[in-house]
Amino acid sequence: MTALVPPDLARWQRWAAMIEDYAGTAEMHGSGYWQLDGDPVPTEAGCAAFVAMTELTSTADLDGTRVPSTYFWIAATDGGPDDELVGFLHLRHLLNVVLFEAAGHIGYSVRPSARRQGHATRALALGVRAAAGLGIDQVLVTCDTDNEASRRTIEAGGGLFDDERHGKLRFWIPTSR
Repeated sequence: MTALVPPDLARWQRWAAMIEDYAGTAEMHGSGYWQLDGDPVPTEAGCAAFVAMTELTSTADLDGTRVPSTYFWIAATDGGPDDELVGFLHLRHLLNVVLFEAAGHIGYSVRPSARRQGHATRALALGVRAAAGLGIDQVLVTCDTDNEASRRTIEAGGGLFDDERHGKLRFWIPTSR
């Protein structure tokens, strides 16, 4: 089973293990780490900085470029405190010009060791459900044109192809299904 859990300092060791799994192998799309100075440091202090950033962006645009958003960690099994963290999901509550063109409402990533287990598909479905809870009628989800796995995930989640822009495939997913 897959669950979306809020970032929480109490899970810092599981977060650190997830960060280390990504090291040098994969982009952490959906993580929000790019909003911090430098790459995330897999320590308790690094996790605290990450959690603080996610709390600050939940309801406000801090610098004129970000929209209110909700960050989740993707957990294997039921979302309990001992569950393995397997990825990130970032739900943006609205779209600005940049997000409309290239990024969309939802970004996600699954750590390399947990891929091909269905977590991305299940997490995307949970993210779409969370968007519906915010009153969003349909979400825009994008992927790089050469990211076949993400394209399949989006299509499995009900994504309807719209077009290609700036090297991204753009899909809309209705939130009421």
